[in-house]
Amino acid sequence: MNPLFLIDIAGLLTQWQTLGVFSYVLPFLLIFALVFGILAQAKFLGENKGVNSVIALAVALLALQFPVVPTFFASITSNLAIGLTVLLSVLILMGLFVNFADPKEKGWRNGMAAFGGLVALIVILVSLSSSNISGNFWWWNNYWPHIIVGIIVIGAIITVIATSSKATTPGKSD
Repeated sequence: MNPLFLIDIAGLLTQWQTLGVFSYVLPFLLIFALVFGILAQAKFLGENKGVNSVIALAVALLALQFPVVPTFFASITSNLAIGLTVLLSVLILMGLFVNFADPKEKGWRNGMAAFGGLVALIVILVSLSSSNISGNFWWWNNYWPHIIVGIIVIGAIITVIATSSKATTPGKSD
């Protein structure tokens, strides 16, 4: 049997981790691709791909110069995976009772979009807090329940307003 097929996936991932693939190579590629894509789409410097790629390369290399970038990428990707798992689980459980393809179920779709926005906000705040990018998140630690309740209340109000049927004005005929 070919020894190539006996590669242990966990061992391979551990080797990649020790080589810095997850800490440096993947964040570099992601930053490079994002900066290059933004420059190419916005066409700030014309359509010169060489200039765009040099700028994207410089930004990506400069970003990896400090250890905060790999720490932040490790934090946000793991929190993103958890957030996506929560969203997927809620969608699967709601799919048992709600037909999202039905145009009448617009309120449920809006509610799930608001819930997705809340999950995204939590993922970003937790990632920023755990990577110490913005310093001490004392206000978040002290006021997070109030902020979450406020976001839920505002989201509920927006959902009710957006999904309510149009009221006809008195004296106006169609």
